[in-house]
Amino acid sequence: MPPTHLTPAEPDAVVPAEPDAVVPAKPDAVVPVEAVTPLMRGITVLHRLTEAGGTSSLSGLEKATGLARSTVDRIAATLARMGYLRLDGRDAVLAPRLMELGNAYLAALRLPRLLDTRADALADELDESVSLAVADRDGIRFIHQATRRRAMSLSFRIGDLLPAERTAPGPLFATEWTPEDWASWRDRRSADPRDRGFPAVPPREHPTGHFTGDFTEQPLEHLTGGEEFEERTREAGARGWALDDQLIEPGLVAVSVPVREPGGRVACVVSVVSHTSRHTADSLRDTMLPRLQSTVRAMERDLRTERDLREAPTQPPASSPGPGESAGPAGLAGLSGLATWTGASKQELGREFIESLARGLTVITAFGEGRAELTLTEVATATGLARATARRALITLEHLGHVTAHGRTFTLTPRVLALGFPPLSRTTLPQIAAPHLADLAGRLHDSASLAVLAGDEIQYTARVATSRIMSVNITVGTRLPAYATSLGRVMMADLPPAERGPFLTGRHALTPHTVTDPAALAAILDHVRQAGYALVDGELEEGLRSIAVPVRDRTGRVVAAVNVAMHSSRRTVEQCVAEVLPELSATAGLIEADLRVAGRFTRVRVA
Repeated sequence: MPPTHLTPAEPDAVVPAEPDAVVPAKPDAVVPVEAVTPLMRGITVLHRLTEAGGTSSLSGLEKATGLARSTVDRIAATLARMGYLRLDGRDAVLAPRLMELGNAYLAALRLPRLLDTRADALADELDESVSLAVADRDGIRFIHQATRRRAMSLSFRIGDLLPAERTAPGPLFATEWTPEDWASWRDRRSADPRDRGFPAVPPREHPTGHFTGDFTEQPLEHLTGGEEFEERTREAGARGWALDDQLIEPGLVAVSVPVREPGGRVACVVSVVSHTSRHTADSLRDTMLPRLQSTVRAMERDLRTERDLREAPTQPPASSPGPGESAGPAGLAGLSGLATWTGASKQELGREFIESLARGLTVITAFGEGRAELTLTEVATATGLARATARRALITLEHLGHVTAHGRTFTLTPRVLALGFPPLSRTTLPQIAAPHLADLAGRLHDSASLAVLAGDEIQYTARVATSRIMSVNITVGTRLPAYATSLGRVMMADLPPAERGPFLTGRHALTPHTVTDPAALAAILDHVRQAGYALVDGELEEGLRSIAVPVRDRTGRVVAAVNVAMHSSRRTVEQCVAEVLPELSATAGLIEADLRVAGRFTRVRVA
């Protein structure tokens, strides 16, 4: 695809060059007069941060985008205000809240919600990785991954874009390509023979050829002419399945089957992926294909059932975002919330806050489950934007390929996932918690920690210590008995009484203050569960005082705990409750908010 320029005289022109960069949906498209330039620039920055793995210096972004440093600074300040990135010294780091953009697409798509349970079950049954992918122009983009945790495992992430010709799903999607689609594919292959525009895959080492399963080289005309891929597409159409025999990189093999909508079109493709140390491409096909096809048939039944429910007369119409579903920064919804928030942000940050960027990105979050197709009026209503503002944002997003128009309605495209989702989809709970713990420790000048249960112990997974002559000396990975710690008690308190037994019996005193009586410990846990926090004073170690609150996931289950620990001379018990607990609870709330966004369509590892 050719580069796109805003205007010849524009000093901050957007000049992307890669297939997944900020380019128009149609290669020859001219930037619409009504396009929102700050929105285009902001999306450029998000793309470059995504390609950089989620972290880049501001000077690096200046170089990568071609934007003026002052423009990059303003964009970063605006995105930080939205919670979409955080500024860490001179670096910009993507934040979990940015995933609400990709969540909007995945919720509107509905396929992960309907099919991921069957994909996960298939991965467990076969003990191989299973993925779901959708078509994205002449590439494929992952929408779900069920991977096996092995020394040699897949590195692909939700949102990663792969070239169609180097995958098993590619020829299955290509069976539905038009002549224009094939022409676009050939143009892209000629312009980018090394696949440099696909950061998720290794570049081709030999631009004059490509590797087949037996690593024989093919001539350039064979590569760019498309005969080999066209033949694979014809075979996939006739067979109903396709193989990847080390097309992405040596050792990787996959077999894929399409999941079809009730109307017959390919909705997504399911792949079973393995390594040649476990299977050849042929043995993978022979061993896995029957079970894969059975799962796909079940998935297609799920799609038919879901369609029937949607078309039933009693089905309610598409609604505005409900509780917990964001329709803008920090979950803003309604007719005036966004305008009030952007106005206040502009007043506080002045020129550093770009209202049109914030409003434009918020348009994406108007979409979601039950809101896959929206009219201009519905977008304006969901976001609280004026129709003219929403219209310009939609025009810009359509030009960039993140939205597509169907008559009077608009839908999101898979390209929305390119806005930070791949690197953030592997975010862990310690990574989510770390900046919030740092802020907490900075405010209170005491150590703050995150821990999880590990058997009848707690294990520290994130920690921010303070610089004091006398401080709590604990490192990440340290394990301590759960019964004698505030962190352990808030997590134990969430367990049903019948499951607490092993934590309560056989305990020994660590100090003269340690509670070891099972009945007394059970009573303490009941109180902790009701109060919502635990305070332990000198039970683990003389002079050590700590207070902890739980961290809950989207389902309300306690998955971790955060605490503040100090020497008893620092604060009284009463001061801990009055001064530390509100700050601690607020920090846990921020961690939980990020965890809800990050965990909506991905599995967030807690350790």
